[in-house]
Amino acid sequence: MIDFGFSTCIPHERKVKIFCGTPSYMAPEIVSKVEYSGPPADIWALGVLLYALLCGKFPFRGSNDKELYTNICKQELHFPEHVSSQARYFLNKLFQKDPDQRLTAKDILRD
Repeated sequence: MIDFGFSTCIPHERKVKIFCGTPSYMAPEIVSKVEYSGPPADIWALGVLLYALLCGKFPFRGSNDKELYTNICKQELHFPEHVSSQARYFLNKLFQKDPDQRLTAKDILRD
């Protein structure tokens, strides 16, 4: 699944301050409205998709966008019992709040 509605081509080392995307998939750095690098934000969105596929719900929710954004930035992940320890470990690496600590695409392919 890919939505290219707001896609752009930006060098990996360049940071942007574009606030766009589907709210539930936005990384903490996007909802905090700070400059960010695209690839780590994409990895976060990948984690949201994987979590939703494994758990049947989004990892972060709120009754409005402001509450959702607060939860994205501050809430810990909670997993249903059926999610394996390996999947939990992997998802926690995708959901690192610090984008510099988040897995890269190369890391994911190696893992």
